[in-house]
Amino acid sequence: MSAEASSALLAIRLRSGVKMGGEMEYALRTLRLGRRFHAVLVPNKPEFVGMLKKVKDLITWGEPSPGKLALLLQRRGRMVGDGRLDGEALGRLGYGSVEEMAQAIIEGRVSPKELYKRGLKPVFRLHPPKGGFKGSVKKPYGSGGELGYRGRDIDDLIERMS
Repeated sequence: MSAEASSALLAIRLRSGVKMGGEMEYALRTLRLGRRFHAVLVPNKPEFVGMLKKVKDLITWGEPSPGKLALLLQRRGRMVGDGRLDGEALGRLGYGSVEEMAQAIIEGRVSPKELYKRGLKPVFRLHPPKGGFKGSVKKPYGSGGELGYRGRDIDDLIERMS
């Protein structure tokens, strides 16, 4: 990962993980990735990166750009009670726009955990990608697949799944 890395990572679960080990199941539960096509924002800290690496055969993750994170928050972000991120909800979170909130998350001015405490649901429920996956969901991203760390290329997947 680069030195100028974002302070937040987006992780998306792509595989179901039937017959997985107890450590992997615990890591997925801790990350709140309970089902396929669920996505979560996690801080870019060593303890979270370690959990992501533990379940690298079931998920993909990377650093989203502020624009794509804003798109994800706008389309798939929900408040507790299943309300959308409209003007009132953004006011409760302390922001005037989704773009402003996305920029604050990327820059590290607010952590995903703080937003969850204010009422933002931690899990984004996504669609399967439009046009299908570009590679196999059984291979790592570097080998022509979809799994594991993909860096800024997560933006393309966000666009197609939100």
